[in-house]
Order: sequence, then C-alpha cells, then structure tokens
Amino acid sequence: ADITYIRTIEGWLYLASIMDLFSRKIVGWSFGTSMKTILILRALEMAITTRNPDGNLIHHSDRGTQYCSNDYVQVLKQHGFQLSMSRKGDPYDNACIESFHATLKKEWIYRTKFKTLAEAEKSVQYYISNQYNERRKHSALGYQSPNQFERNHNHELLL
Repeated sequence: ADITYIRTIEGWLYLASIMDLFSRKIVGWSFGTSMKTILILRALEMAITTRNPDGNLIHHSDRGTQYCSNDYVQVLKQHGFQLSMSRKGDPYDNACIESFHATLKKEWIYRTKFKTLAEAEKSVQYYISNQYNERRKHSALGYQSPNQFERNHNHELLL
C-alpha cells in the first residue's frame, strides 16, 4: 500500500493504492485532496470488499503517519492482518507499489494535463481498471495481465 499525487490545474489529487502481490492487481484505491488517514482507510475498505480475505495475509506499507495511525492499524487488526512496514527511508522495501505508481505516471498521468480533480480521478480509475489490471502484462506473471493471471489461476484450481 502507498500514496502518490497527481497534479491538476485545480490542485493536487492524492491516490492511495493497495496491490495484491500474488497477481500484481490493484484491489483498492481512493482519491482525495488531502493525505489524511481517511484516504487510505477508503482504499483499504475497497480492497477488503473486493477480496473478502480470510485475514491470513500480510499488509505491507511504508512508515507514513497515515499507515501508523491508530485508526488504520485497528482496522488491520480487526481483520486479522499481519502488519509489515518498510525500514525507515527505504522505498525499495515497498518496490512493487512504488513501481505501479511510477508506471501509472509514465504511461498515463504525464501524458495528460488534467484540468480538474474530477477529470484526473475519472481518468486514473479508467487506467487502473481497464488498462493496468486488465491489459498491462508483467514479466513476473509470465507476461499476463493481473486479471488474466487470476483467471488462469482460478481455472487451474477448478481442474
């Protein structure tokens, strides 16, 4: 999990994202005009609703104040998640989500000058759902998109 920012003519838009490392799929995200804890709580709620996890998982983030907040840690503990945080000042510990944000910016955000916050939000939602999760191939997944990797995995489980 991590937060990044998107420049618009109206001001900054913040994006909190949560990736499932199994498939590299972005399973939760949230937008806001501030980096308050509610931003990441909404992304976490989306991820939990999307995945309905059994609680036997690791949640990894950096040591940002939002991720260390009592409210956020309490929700993680309520769901039985094991907490994992990067070492102080070491972005390589959170490389997968950092890489996603870099890809999002290079492939999508830097190619557009967003006039409004709403325009940026709509565009980035489209990118995550229809481009990144559905079409973007990953070498770590045998050059499949996250969604295709999950479909193939689920199909194999049925055999």
